[in-house]
Amino acid sequence: MPYFESPVDGTRLHFVDYGPATGQIVVFVNSAYFGTEMWEYQMLPLATEGYRCVGFDRRGHGRSDDVWGGFDLDTLADDVDGLLRHLDLSGVTLVGHSIGTAEVVRCLTRHGVERVARVALVAGMAPGAVRSADHPEGIDPGAVEAGNEVFRRDRAAFFVDGARSFFALDLPGNELSPAYVQSMINRCHGATARGGAALGDLAATLNVAPELAKLDLPALVVHGTHDTSAPLDLTGRRAAELLPNGTLKVYENAGHGLFATHAERLLADLREFMARD
Repeated sequence: MPYFESPVDGTRLHFVDYGPATGQIVVFVNSAYFGTEMWEYQMLPLATEGYRCVGFDRRGHGRSDDVWGGFDLDTLADDVDGLLRHLDLSGVTLVGHSIGTAEVVRCLTRHGVERVARVALVAGMAPGAVRSADHPEGIDPGAVEAGNEVFRRDRAAFFVDGARSFFALDLPGNELSPAYVQSMINRCHGATARGGAALGDLAATLNVAPELAKLDLPALVVHGTHDTSAPLDLTGRRAAELLPNGTLKVYENAGHGLFATHAERLLADLREFMARD
């Protein structure tokens, strides 16, 4: 299996590289808990159509090394940049989901945009949902920490109990088979307890609002109206307003897991976004 080493500490990170080497390049950055398999409804069709689709398993996730350190946002962003440099990619469309959107933002503000042509923030945690000095309407940090404590106490129950709201399964248009939902719950255990808890702690303090305002490149923001993990008004809508060249697309009734429930729509929106000059 292909691996590259983190430029920070040598952690081995597993990556996938689908489609023709000469295709337009799309790099996917995952949500917490998942590996690259979360993007199957986007990566496989795009690769079949001639795009080059690249993704990697975050440290402590999937087939990448189980490590204790490196879950700060700078190191996670450096790992994203390390993949771009390892494969010498340019003209990239960089697509992130959930906490992965913060890694995308920090990667670009930390390493520059020379290799990246555009970004897509899908159900993003960026700029941060938690209350801060410049975001007084945000979620109480104590509430986020309480959720993190539930995770640390019984992450198996955390994943099972959260699945319905993650995919907004009680709302029309979000039909997924029980088998698929169960498979994604199982995939969550591909992240180590350390990795999952560390990302929860990161989300509790996340604030990349000043960085979003510096990203003057085409940006697509996709968000669901019923995202309970990253409420629309606290994250996606704010991100689109902060980005100098941001476009917001709101999916009615969609939850955090819209990459599955609204797979075809997301795929079409990504195609349209990448076709722009």
